[in-house]
Amino acid sequence: MSGMVTQVRPPRRDETNVRIGALVPLTPPGWAQAGRHLLAGLELAVREVNDGGGIVGRPLELVVRDTAADPDRAASAVEELAGLGVAALTGEYHSVVARAAATRADALGLPFLCSSAVLDALTDRPTDWVARLPPAQSRGWQLYADHLLKAGHSRIAVAAQPSVYWASGTRILRDHLAPHGGTVVELDMSTLDPTAVCDALAARRATALLLLVGHPEPAVSLVRAVRRDPRLAHVLIGAPAGQPEFADWTASLGDDGAAVPFLRYLPERLGPLGARVESALRERLAASPSFVAFEGYDAVLVLAEVLRAGGTDRARIAGSWPRIAVEGTRGRIRFSRAPGVSVWQWTWPPVQVVDRDPAQPGRFRILHTG
Repeated sequence: MSGMVTQVRPPRRDETNVRIGALVPLTPPGWAQAGRHLLAGLELAVREVNDGGGIVGRPLELVVRDTAADPDRAASAVEELAGLGVAALTGEYHSVVARAAATRADALGLPFLCSSAVLDALTDRPTDWVARLPPAQSRGWQLYADHLLKAGHSRIAVAAQPSVYWASGTRILRDHLAPHGGTVVELDMSTLDPTAVCDALAARRATALLLLVGHPEPAVSLVRAVRRDPRLAHVLIGAPAGQPEFADWTASLGDDGAAVPFLRYLPERLGPLGARVESALRERLAASPSFVAFEGYDAVLVLAEVLRAGGTDRARIAGSWPRIAVEGTRGRIRFSRAPGVSVWQWTWPPVQVVDRDPAQPGRFRILHTG
């Protein structure tokens, strides 16, 4: 089988590329900045794999498709990439889009290593075809709820747009906070404007508002409205999905974007590999790399190891998830089954609750880890 070569001497170079499909949001309404960071990580890792000899002498090729945060477009891209003969699929930042991609990949028998989406039920049924690097939403958002409680917040309001992802997050928060006396009130952003949200916060005496909405809008308008309302000076603004991670958050909001806690998936300190990759990503992006860029890099590391060990047969790739162990930029990556999670899951990547320092918005403060 291709890839099962004993390397007694350097292998004869086979110019037939090993192809990996990549789903990335690169245009609106997708979060294009997140997509650029994800693609930077993917491309850096592919370049390094090829500089090191490729996949047993065969170059690794990334075949990129822009999902634009559209589930139907992503499902069609999975069909196309499967027909092009990719050995496996990776990528996607938006959870609802990743769910559509994972469902189609499962139906087609195409291995999919999801780099960046967190919905617990990424597929309707348990599957061996899909594995995931980021933590399940329930894990990250429960840790976020723990941070809120630790900071003294138990009356929580969520400004939410209609979405499976936001509804899932709201349910996780409510279920985790309730045993500790916490309450969650939902503010429907399909009917409310920022002024009405401010009025509701004041009337409900909420001490925290969580932005379960898209960026830049309505997130930017909500932050500005709350920051300027003297009734709400005590209200914490939070964004568990990670909107403040990227530079365009600060570009849009300036100082108003500081002190907004969010989730990111990095260790407190990077090891030697992570530090080297951070430097290379910073040069590639001409900016500080987000955790999403590290997710892209780690996804290719895992797939390259799988391909070297077992070749390009799709069934063999899918069968390798529970056996693989790879040293990634953020720790050792192993996959297992987790309760309530329908795919093979890295249990667990590091999780932080961080915010931007009001004294220096370009600097992150670590508030809680798990």
